[in-house]
Amino acid sequence: MAQVPQTFFDALAVRTWCGLALESLGRAREEIDAINVYPVADGDTGTNLYLTVESAVAAVEAVFTAYDVGRPTLADAARAMAHGALIGARGNSGTILAQLLRGMAQVLADGETAHTDGSGLRLALRRASDSARQAVAHPVEGTVLSVASAAAEAAHGAAGDDCGAVARAAYEGARTALAATPGQLAVLERAGVVDAGGRGLLAVLGALVETFTGEAVPVVPGSHARVAWVGAGAPLTEVEDCAEVLDAGGPAFEVIYLLEAEDAAVARLRERLDGLGDSLVIVGGDGLWNVHVHVDDAGAAVEAGVEAGRPYRIRITHFGAGDAHTTGEQLPRERVQRAVVAVVPGEGLAGLYGQAGATTVLARPGEPPASGELVEAVRRAHAREVVLLPNDAELRHTAAAAAEQARTEGIRVALIPTRSAVQGIAALAVHEPDRRFDEDVVSMTSAAGATRYAEVAVAERQSWTMAGICQAGDVLGLIDGDVAVIGTDVTATAEGVLDRMLSAGGELVTLVLGDEAPETIAEHLEARVRESYLAVDTVVYRGGRQGAVLLIGVE
Repeated sequence: MAQVPQTFFDALAVRTWCGLALESLGRAREEIDAINVYPVADGDTGTNLYLTVESAVAAVEAVFTAYDVGRPTLADAARAMAHGALIGARGNSGTILAQLLRGMAQVLADGETAHTDGSGLRLALRRASDSARQAVAHPVEGTVLSVASAAAEAAHGAAGDDCGAVARAAYEGARTALAATPGQLAVLERAGVVDAGGRGLLAVLGALVETFTGEAVPVVPGSHARVAWVGAGAPLTEVEDCAEVLDAGGPAFEVIYLLEAEDAAVARLRERLDGLGDSLVIVGGDGLWNVHVHVDDAGAAVEAGVEAGRPYRIRITHFGAGDAHTTGEQLPRERVQRAVVAVVPGEGLAGLYGQAGATTVLARPGEPPASGELVEAVRRAHAREVVLLPNDAELRHTAAAAAEQARTEGIRVALIPTRSAVQGIAALAVHEPDRRFDEDVVSMTSAAGATRYAEVAVAERQSWTMAGICQAGDVLGLIDGDVAVIGTDVTATAEGVLDRMLSAGGELVTLVLGDEAPETIAEHLEARVRESYLAVDTVVYRGGRQGAVLLIGVE
């Protein structure tokens, strides 16, 4: 359906632009994924950009829905767009796009005007480009940053104050800059492709042109299978599957999280993370930030966030040996044979699982992941075979749906019905990717099944339990999902739970401490096991904001 052009940049234009950008990225997603070779050839730039804009669209729609009469102001819509992109930003490219949108919103929301014209759009594009460069620790030319700068420069030179003319100038400037990226970045030239992030930005700017003119821009030639677009008007070039060409060696993990922190703490965090890895991008402001970095020590990157403020929505992706970072030039990138995808309840466990090679999905308290998030994680794992650990009995059906979807995409998926993160730890401990798939799955399933699990939590309300009636504030000890102990003290309740579990025997106790756990509880429980149960070992992990005060596993 043809779009009604917007004369000015107002709230409706923001809404229209976001919707068109999502449609454009949806059409180009596979193409952009296929030419993704920098900074990591992980084949997900198009998907990450799509998910980032999808979050922006949802935020803008929520603002419009909140108005029973009339419509939101330009400032309301622009801020919602930027906030939605920030909290939903995925990957290096999505994080940079979120900052570009934030930079635009800073101009569009200034002064609380009902609308702005081409002059305001020029300023917004310039602010977007500048703020994105500032957010990247080490800007590299030949990337989306170059394309954004060229768009801003071209918009500045556009005549008049018509938004359509300014948007079209920005698009043409970006298209020319995109065609030049292979000459600026050697890895693009070797692969015979343009920058994937820049290609995504071009799609977003094309949607901006359509918003103000009602005319769709010409479709840029695609790069399906073994064909890559190398510039406007340039011939199509045969390449050796551009999504499967790798850059030089680098870190093994991608770590992304939202962070609530003060500006001064974020400045220190930049220095800390810059020393840990590369591809560092920190975007946001006003107390909320999106942090993206590639590191070898995922746990250290998460710990740095904990020191700076409150990290959450943590996502850790293990690129895999020989997967995303491999020494040498133009090595064919194949999927790793096998990977583990796990749902984890806290930041600390996300780091632990990530260090063990798993791709993680964080289940925030009260916000279980949807099947789509699990499917995305399976794709990010980039493996032919995937072992899926839901680590929650209530996620079994969600995980089953995700597994079925992944199978339709040609991925062999085995779902191990782990009901707690401690069962997942046990399964991961015996995981051997070099074994036959079926043997590995049987071994992991057996280890998980042999692990009894418990948790200590605080009751939020009065309720009936198998151990009697509990009141709000009571400490509950749940064994294998059922309330077995009701107490008033966390440490005493945990000891009672542990005694019940070890009465049936055991060789290893795993304790995962939440942020609310008493400082001395681990030492007390370790001493209890050492004194009362011979030949039983204890291992302690810190889980962060995991909902439960304490998780216990007995193998």
